[in-house]
Amino acid sequence: MAAPLTLLLIVAVTIRAALFRSSLADLISERVEVVSPLTAWKRVVEGLALLDLGVSPYSGDVFHETPLIIYLFHFLVDYAEITFMVTDIITAVALYIAVTDYNKQVFRKQKFVLAADRFPHDCHELIRSPTEMYYIPLKVAMFYLLNPFTILSCVAKSTCGLNNAVISVFILSTIKGNVLLSAIFLALATYQSIYPVTLCAPALLYLMQRQYIPVNFRRVSFWWFIAQYAFMYLGSLFVIICLSFFLLGSWDYLPSVYGFILSVPDLTPNIGLFWYFFAEMFEHFRLFFLCVFQINVFFYTIPLSVKLKEHPVFLIFMQLAVISIFKSYPTVGDIALYMAFLPVWSHLHRFLRNIFLVSCVLLACSALFPVLWHLWIYAGSANSNFYYAITLLFNVAQILLVSDYFYAFLRREHHLTYGLYLKRKDGSEATLVLK
Repeated sequence: MAAPLTLLLIVAVTIRAALFRSSLADLISERVEVVSPLTAWKRVVEGLALLDLGVSPYSGDVFHETPLIIYLFHFLVDYAEITFMVTDIITAVALYIAVTDYNKQVFRKQKFVLAADRFPHDCHELIRSPTEMYYIPLKVAMFYLLNPFTILSCVAKSTCGLNNAVISVFILSTIKGNVLLSAIFLALATYQSIYPVTLCAPALLYLMQRQYIPVNFRRVSFWWFIAQYAFMYLGSLFVIICLSFFLLGSWDYLPSVYGFILSVPDLTPNIGLFWYFFAEMFEHFRLFFLCVFQINVFFYTIPLSVKLKEHPVFLIFMQLAVISIFKSYPTVGDIALYMAFLPVWSHLHRFLRNIFLVSCVLLACSALFPVLWHLWIYAGSANSNFYYAITLLFNVAQILLVSDYFYAFLRREHHLTYGLYLKRKDGSEATLVLK
């Protein structure tokens, strides 16, 4: 598999290098679907200019990235294009290795269950074959590297690519069973954008599975492992935050980064749900609805963790999707990360109900974003309602996509337990309804 992966990396780098040298690069870097007030490269450049002048980059209302990012590009600003291409390669290779290892574990577990004859006899067609699983890691890397959303994000030099790289290395560390590296990279991802803290639940569930620790609140081993992981995670986060303080010499970045993410003061249009709603919001209702909107990202963690406690990798996929839909300043780069996992669940296609419709809606919305933006901003023949309508439809399509995969996953698991062809007590065919 090394040769196809190498060829894929060469093609991906060639496409990005060609676009960096084209006239489209400047246009892409201005697109509100691709960059946000948090991730825009021009804001990083502005922050670097302030830093070079001896002024805090957080003294104005322009720069909202973390101190580690600005100090990273303080040394790599002349190699920014190479840096963003390398981060995409790191993300793809990390996902490739992680999915390869995960597939080995799935096949090993499936082989054990088959040997124990625990599957119903009529559901052998649902069993995954080694041939079917062989090319999945390559497809995952391809889905990430050749996804137009990823390419646009890289060419725009959106710092979202760096966040994706950190999360992908966290996923790799978790699947490899390395508790310390998992905690460190989760802390780094949380430091970057707060929302990845919800990935703590699937990481804990997966690592406990690897170490054969049962999810039982009465077991001392359960709480001891959580305490160990929490200590490593919070300790890493504390070290990173203190390092940022020593680099910057002040705590100015805390309100400028995390306060900005949570309070959503910049209502620049994007592909998220926040900007239009809060632009129309009366000020005395703002705090209440801000809490309601922000809690969406965190609220689903507990019920999903309870339902998917035996399947933490699918839970990671679900959490990544929830974050990309409900975060305050989403971009297409966030969507590209969870979409890269779709080939992992290719065995669920027979149970998907709305995949064709949802795919068409996502493609149509992606094409209509620049059209309606032009009609609103430049032609003046439309208004913000048009653009938000397509944004709303785009997010509804994402929700339908994720919920469809969730339904398909649960249905397959049900069939693997009770059989593919269900019968009523009188022998007639039964219909499965999941509520």
